[in-house]
Amino acid sequence: MGKARFLVRGANIGLAAVLVASGLASGGTAQAQSIEPTVSIDEADAAIIVTARRREERLIDVPIAVTSFSGAQLEKAGAIDLTDIGLTTPNVTLETSRGTNSTLSAFIRGIGQQDPVSGFEQGVGIYLDDVYLNRPQAAVLDIYDVERIEVLRGPQGTLYGRNTIGGAVKYVTKPLPEEFSLKVKGSYGSYDQADGVVTASAPIGSIVRVGASLARLSRGGFGKNLTTGLDNYNKDVWGARGTLEVGGHGAPVEIRISGDYTKDKSNPRGGHRLIPGLVSGTPVLSDVYDSEGALNDPKQDVEAYGLSMNVTADLGAGFTLRSISGWRKDDSASPIDFDALAAVDVDVPAYYRNEQVSQEFQLLYDNGGPLTGLIGAYYLSAKADTQFDVRLFTSDPILLPGLTAFTQADVDTDTYAIFGDFTFKFTEQLSLSAGGRYTWDKRSAYILRQNYLGGGSPVFGGIGLPLGAPGTDFDGSRKFNKFTPRVSVSYQPSRDHNIYASYSQGFKGGGFDPRGVGVNAPDLNRDGVLEDSEIAAYLSFRPETVDSYEVGYKGNLLDGALYVALAAFRMDYKDVQIPGSSGCVVNGVPTFCGVITNAGKARFQGLELETTARLGRDLAMAGDRITFSGSLGYIDAKYKEYVTQVPGQGPVDVADFRKVQNTPKWTGSGTFTYAAPLADGEISLSSTVSYRSKTYQFEIPNPYIDQKGYALWDASLVYTAPDNRWSLGLHGRNLLDKQYKTSGYTFLDADPVTGALRTAPNGNLIPTLGKEGTLTAFYGSPRQVFVTATYNF
Repeated sequence: MGKARFLVRGANIGLAAVLVASGLASGGTAQAQSIEPTVSIDEADAAIIVTARRREERLIDVPIAVTSFSGAQLEKAGAIDLTDIGLTTPNVTLETSRGTNSTLSAFIRGIGQQDPVSGFEQGVGIYLDDVYLNRPQAAVLDIYDVERIEVLRGPQGTLYGRNTIGGAVKYVTKPLPEEFSLKVKGSYGSYDQADGVVTASAPIGSIVRVGASLARLSRGGFGKNLTTGLDNYNKDVWGARGTLEVGGHGAPVEIRISGDYTKDKSNPRGGHRLIPGLVSGTPVLSDVYDSEGALNDPKQDVEAYGLSMNVTADLGAGFTLRSISGWRKDDSASPIDFDALAAVDVDVPAYYRNEQVSQEFQLLYDNGGPLTGLIGAYYLSAKADTQFDVRLFTSDPILLPGLTAFTQADVDTDTYAIFGDFTFKFTEQLSLSAGGRYTWDKRSAYILRQNYLGGGSPVFGGIGLPLGAPGTDFDGSRKFNKFTPRVSVSYQPSRDHNIYASYSQGFKGGGFDPRGVGVNAPDLNRDGVLEDSEIAAYLSFRPETVDSYEVGYKGNLLDGALYVALAAFRMDYKDVQIPGSSGCVVNGVPTFCGVITNAGKARFQGLELETTARLGRDLAMAGDRITFSGSLGYIDAKYKEYVTQVPGQGPVDVADFRKVQNTPKWTGSGTFTYAAPLADGEISLSSTVSYRSKTYQFEIPNPYIDQKGYALWDASLVYTAPDNRWSLGLHGRNLLDKQYKTSGYTFLDADPVTGALRTAPNGNLIPTLGKEGTLTAFYGSPRQVFVTATYNF
């Protein structure tokens, strides 16, 4: 629920890292709260105003758990892409999805989605200039020309167009200045990193402004694909943004039209095998960034682009009308080699094609009285089309040559919503906020599953022959409606303290498993015939709901030298839907199947702390200062009910043996910053350590692929010239070169209750898909050191 606006008066401040959601100065003037600040927290010339509830308020007044990062902060910290902000935000995981370069996997307070299949809405909403991105493909947004990025924890719906059950991440690009501007930024570093961004804008007359950015972002690989010879984990991206603004800057009407384009030609990202080949005996590679997968057709290629138009009109008498229109499209070609070996075994060439149109209207009211609020309406129409092969060897390639399971899933979403949220101040100390949302979701799906013998499907240039009838040939739709409320109460004994409590409900519509196999549906009425209704029931999954409770405190202490924001939360999560995949049998043929598990119930409860402290100033010289900023997150995430079908036993509750994925119990970070005047400019030295405790990659614990707790150390040294004319920075990321897993694939036999991996009599693990055994991992970035130079003309 947040859109932060940073108002800077007087001093040139250029914040440098994480702005804590609640950093305000005493006496009504916000002070800079940051993980890596270039100013002390007591410079009263810096005023931070947020519009978290779609109106301007001091951040301390807002009863919402939100962390915000300014563009200047991110630039000073050397942030590269959207995943970087997850390191210093409590109870948040933002990672590049397994086997891809640009698909985002996002989790907030235990809620998210790792498997980016087309039939599922994300648990965490991603917004680009207030336009909701319906799919996670192409959502690992590179950081350039950014005004701010905000992370909102907990369900969002009464103030935002799209209902998101776990939280939201908002990426907001910079507005255009009123005068001519030209900025050039370049970076060069390890692994042949070479980035360049050129940004220019100019006024046309008195009310029209135009601007554009062009970015070239490149880097060599962290490792090699030893089969294809290609760099592994490399980067090859072109990006561009353009903006037209009319009015604004005090005019009653402001129109902002923006467009963006991204072309990602990076090589396919290959996984690292954690076990030797079970048939070939291929050993585990010594370098975790190396791979041996041979699949490189189709060529990795991601193209994403979109347009948006934001219109704001002051209607007078305290009323403001806003319109947010968006259109987006992205196409991805991805060769994913699951087992990371040269053999054609569990090779998955895939196409993802997404398109969406959205429209949002808001009518806001604020006439300076005790009542403020808004009402809104939202519409989204989205298409997510996916095609992929799963190519397998068989045990006897002469009698039964290679098998391919081809899947085509076209999933359409149409959603309408009306929402509202109002706040009434009974006194200067006590206020009540209440809101609600009604959502109408319609999910339509066409799903085709066809096995091929002797080669791949024709879609990917294969010459395989159809093997039997389709395993799925389904066309259907379902509707899901839900009202979700929100209420909060806030008590402020003084302007520097806020105690609040809130309740909100989140909702995510159901749908159809885009990889499901219809012929495996149970014959519910036992008449010997699979009816359309039985197939629909088998392929469909239920909507999810969450009840979220939160209490919090935000306060300025010690005359503004210490800021503390503390929140405690509990979330009761019902009908948790978990997409997955496994080896299975279809029409007597061993192949690949999608699996949707209704995990039933989960409970998440925990604490979040964000703080900033002024440790000293005027120490070695006049004007220098030392500050500390930190964050700490704790979450007790537990399944209360997790029912699965166990052969020979029927439905069994296995909650005691399941874990919540991508949700470490502890997250934390701390940054010390020393800043001092130098040659009429400023030099800033900052050092950040971030920590994440043990992370489970899947609901079933896996000793090979799960990541034990680890810490990362980053540091930056930045000099900023007078008047911010130019800057020069040296940045180090993961300076201790820690190797840590972020995701992976596993297709190995396990006990259906405990999840313990089973072994054959010879001691080998037992594959359930393919013959070599799939157990591969993907890793976070190794140590990177780079310099960045910026010049403003």
